[in-house]
Amino acid sequence: MTDYLLVGAGLAGIAFAEIALQNNKSIHIFDNKSQNSSTIAGGLYNPVILKRFSEVWRSQEQVDLGNQFYTQLEEKLKVKLDNKIPIYRKLYSVEEQNNWFIASDKPNLAPFISPKISFDKYEGITSPFGFGEVLQSGYVDTASLLKNYHAYLVESNLLQFDVFQYKDLIIKEDFIEYKNHLYKNVIFAEGFGIHSNPYFSNLPLDGTKGELLIIKSKELKLDVILKSSVFIIPLGNDLFKVGATYNWEDKTATPTEEGKNELLSDLKSLLTAEFEVIEHLAGVRPTVKDRRPMLGTHPKHPKLHVLNGLGTRGVMLAPDMAKMLFENIENEIPLDKEIDIKRFKKISWD
Repeated sequence: MTDYLLVGAGLAGIAFAEIALQNNKSIHIFDNKSQNSSTIAGGLYNPVILKRFSEVWRSQEQVDLGNQFYTQLEEKLKVKLDNKIPIYRKLYSVEEQNNWFIASDKPNLAPFISPKISFDKYEGITSPFGFGEVLQSGYVDTASLLKNYHAYLVESNLLQFDVFQYKDLIIKEDFIEYKNHLYKNVIFAEGFGIHSNPYFSNLPLDGTKGELLIIKSKELKLDVILKSSVFIIPLGNDLFKVGATYNWEDKTATPTEEGKNELLSDLKSLLTAEFEVIEHLAGVRPTVKDRRPMLGTHPKHPKLHVLNGLGTRGVMLAPDMAKMLFENIENEIPLDKEIDIKRFKKISWD
């Protein structure tokens, strides 16, 4: 009997898969390639909410665990994934400078915010009020992570690219049967695809469409992640990832002219450097209104579990949330009330 059947092989799914494997558990994964938000994501890990200079929930725990987790994956896959570089938040006024200084004095933010304002000069960017530097930040190459981890799983006969047939799931008291295989537990990590899941489709996962651009500019000399109305991530070879838009109405992964024009408008107000658009990408992030992930066990089917709602901070949240769910299932360690699906008290369960 296999320990875990996982449905979904995005950031959440592979984080749980890796933690299960590290704990000598057997797994089998299905993924239908319908969700691309993990692949196209900016991949940022940023412990500071830069709109209001406040701390991200469980920021230090997530940064510490993420450092360990992605280092282990780099060693396992023999590929570079984690790029530790500062985030420079462009400051727009003396008031923002003062607010930055105030934030850097707070004990919970001091490890993440440099107390000095940087006036580094970057060709192609004007910033008369300087930049606030975020520490312990960077980005994970999510496309490379998924490509290489999927290849490892396929080679190990652990991943099957196929549509999961919910109707073929047979729930027994002590195990789950699916296509003549027996499993102790099922983890649904489907992202926005949860809406097709008859067991967890009532969970309030909204989904927020995001669009990004890959641009090329020989004039833009940037060795940090720049955050303003958009973020700009240097990828090397004069390439930069630019994002992201937020659309709460459109639930498709199709790039739009509206999204592209919004990003171009923000870019042109930020840069004086010439650039060209190389690629235009879109995906639907699995977001929740209360901005907390959704973890837990189906109240009527104790062998069915959900790991979803990582939203815009998937790189930071995935290892932490996967570890929490694993320890909840294996060791009965209670989930934090903020992330447990039990918080949705008005849901009717089938």
